[in-house]
Amino acid sequence: MSEELKVYEEKMEKSIDALLNEYASIRAGRANPHVLDKIKVDYYGTPTPIQQVGNISVPEARMILIQPWEKSLIRPIEKAIQTSELGINPSNDGSVIRLVFPELTEERRKELAKDVKKKGDGAKVAIRNIRRDANEAFKKMEKNDEISEDDLKELTEKVQKLTDKSIEKIDKAVENKTKEILTV
Repeated sequence: MSEELKVYEEKMEKSIDALLNEYASIRAGRANPHVLDKIKVDYYGTPTPIQQVGNISVPEARMILIQPWEKSLIRPIEKAIQTSELGINPSNDGSVIRLVFPELTEERRKELAKDVKKKGDGAKVAIRNIRRDANEAFKKMEKNDEISEDDLKELTEKVQKLTDKSIEKIDKAVENKTKEILTV
């Protein structure tokens, strides 16, 4: 019986993980190397993640330092950052690339906080859809005499508990990210 639940629990976990990954790429005024996660560099004709072509460090709260393993990569890395949606102009001194993150305006912080809440709401909808799918699957199983009425009731309750737990995790993530964004 727990195999049936496992599938839906994994789907809920994946929804939460997707949300957390999205949050990691939202810049909140502080330098976070995860903002570079989706950026690919043209490395000898192959789109390659920045993390695989250089060393990334955060020497100051609002600066990311990228030290390419090959000097010839400085231009392609700069180009990849400029064409990305990061909105930051990289500067280089011939051996390292610096990304200086400007202080966020109050208005931009509120905008980001709203976006965080919207993404959280989207994740909650996904969780509730998974719950609905689970309950429909269980009802079908009961109808086909694969499980008893008592089993159906128990599974429905367990799915509800999973849903509540997942939504609680999402609320916590939204709260934490919002706090991080609004903290100056």
